[in-house]
Amino acid sequence: MIMKLLLVIGVIAVVYFMFIKKKPSITSQKKAPKKETPKANDMVECASCGVYVEIDEALLSDAKYYCSSECLNAKD
Repeated sequence: MIMKLLLVIGVIAVVYFMFIKKKPSITSQKKAPKKETPKANDMVECASCGVYVEIDEALLSDAKYYCSSECLNAKD
């Protein structure tokens, strides 16, 4: 009697976990990607000449990156 009861409970548990229980949605985890801030060794493009430079060495002016003071002075 107890074996039949345990078997029925086991079958119900297997059916529940395999078919009824909702799995976490992938779309809810990747809902809104956060805007990444540049890291120390990321490369950015010079707004004037197009050369890629590390962000630590780049000059920032008016939300644009420049590779040198010459490019910064020659900006549009």
